[in-house]
Amino acid sequence: MTIIKVIIPAYNEADAIANVIAEIPDIVAEVIVVNNNSTDNTVKVAKNAGATVLAETQKGYGYACLKGMGYIAKQKIKPDIIVFLDGDYSDCPSELTKIVDPIIQDDIDFVIGARVPELREEGSVTPQQIFGNWLACSLMKLFFKSKFTDLGPFRAIKYKKLLELKMEDKTYGWTVEMQLKALKTNMSYIEVPLHYKKRIGTSKVSGTVKGSIFAGVKILMWIFKYSFK
Repeated sequence: MTIIKVIIPAYNEADAIANVIAEIPDIVAEVIVVNNNSTDNTVKVAKNAGATVLAETQKGYGYACLKGMGYIAKQKIKPDIIVFLDGDYSDCPSELTKIVDPIIQDDIDFVIGARVPELREEGSVTPQQIFGNWLACSLMKLFFKSKFTDLGPFRAIKYKKLLELKMEDKTYGWTVEMQLKALKTNMSYIEVPLHYKKRIGTSKVSGTVKGSIFAGVKILMWIFKYSFK
């Protein structure tokens, strides 16, 4: 039996997190919500919805993901697959089977849920997100002959392969770091088109000028760092 665990970084997602957890398919063994200094009822709502809730006081998407990984590393029985999913309900958790199936059925190492235009709800992706994704993926194609078209946060990876990446980014560079390291280590990967909708609440990254700029800088730093290694 394939053991799948989901890690959800969460900062002030009390209005969305129960919906996310409720729609995660039963094939998942454990849903891990990492509370990243929320000031609302995210913790209570997530616990009531059946998730394991961890606390990460260092603010940052990567910090939260690493906290979840650290918790799993201490468990006696390790998962086969880790799925990363945002807590804002912009992705469709019920589509999780679509991104784990290539790993289970075809032995693919790494799967990205691609937010393709034809499956995106209007207004669900900001202009700066569209441009940032295009720029980052274009640079990865130029430098690494990558086939990535998106930096989508809804993704699945074999647990052992994830450990091999030695992930380190603590903030906004987490997703692109994973993709760059997957390319550098010659992992097999594919993208699977998924639906994407307007998130509940305001984005902490693309919803602010500061967040958008900081995220863009971190993404470019990772790309150029690996381009000249």
